[in-house]
Amino acid sequence: MTPRSTGGEPVNPDVRAHIPVLLSDVLEQLQPTAGETYIDGTFGAGGYTRAILEAAPCRVIAIERDPTAFANGAGLVADMAGRLVLVPTTFSDMAQAAADAGHPAVDGVVLDIGVSSMQLDDPARGFSFMRDGPLDMRMSQSGPSAADIVNTADEEDLANILFELGDERRSRAIARTIVKARGDAPITTTKALADIVERVLGRARGDEKHSATRTFQALRIYVNDELGELERALAAAERILKPGGRLLVVSFHSTEDRIVKRFLQERSGKTEGASRYAPAPIAPSHAPSFRIVNTRGITPNKMETDANPRARSARLRVGIRTDAPAWGAKA
Repeated sequence: MTPRSTGGEPVNPDVRAHIPVLLSDVLEQLQPTAGETYIDGTFGAGGYTRAILEAAPCRVIAIERDPTAFANGAGLVADMAGRLVLVPTTFSDMAQAAADAGHPAVDGVVLDIGVSSMQLDDPARGFSFMRDGPLDMRMSQSGPSAADIVNTADEEDLANILFELGDERRSRAIARTIVKARGDAPITTTKALADIVERVLGRARGDEKHSATRTFQALRIYVNDELGELERALAAAERILKPGGRLLVVSFHSTEDRIVKRFLQERSGKTEGASRYAPAPIAPSHAPSFRIVNTRGITPNKMETDANPRARSARLRVGIRTDAPAWGAKA
């Protein structure tokens, strides 16, 4: 069924083709159950939400910061006849969204981190260099855009953004070239920025990633404060999950996955890479608030990656809430 506007006409017919990454694994790990309440923190095209609601007579509080995706969800809200609440906010605000919906404690939280296929495929949103469009990248369609950052940030700040959020080794050379180019004319389109990066790194060959991939990734993460949002969302999920509730996070970037992995390791009282020659780690001052389900994370199988190449970097991590207080909670 295609998400549609309240008038019954599809807002974006392309959403029907969207298939969520690791969907069968998400359902297997979440285990939707009749009468329970779940949060889908990244509604997008509604793929996870729909599958959860169809798996059991349960409730979903779905969160979406993108006004276009929010509008596309109106039809699904109507179809589910009271079992779905769609909230226009960021997933870091899930505790307030859940409380406002009358469910301050929930049985599961699902987060699909990063940009959606719909956003990438729409050149007007400016997330991709594959087709020319305005250099925007804002998920909420408000606040400073990527063009604002590219044209106003100083050279050192630009270099740091590209290096820290995009793992771009030539970040200083790219930043220097951007600053020089914007002195001649503002950089306002995705093609203009991609061409600048190609001048520094050269054109990708064969199966190599496009030269501008890391630059665009870094700017998108920065513009939308994606890492800060993720950290705040993980802490919020810890506060509102019931004992036995499940936290599922699908990430597509090594930095995001590292944040999720460290959060679950810390909250489960585990340490990584300890040496037998190193002093024994100090016991945490809090009781473990999570139990880790899959230490290595779940990745897509070949059939899924062949059907959807964008799924190749996806990793699902799962934690089960214990009955210990949230670490940020007051004693």
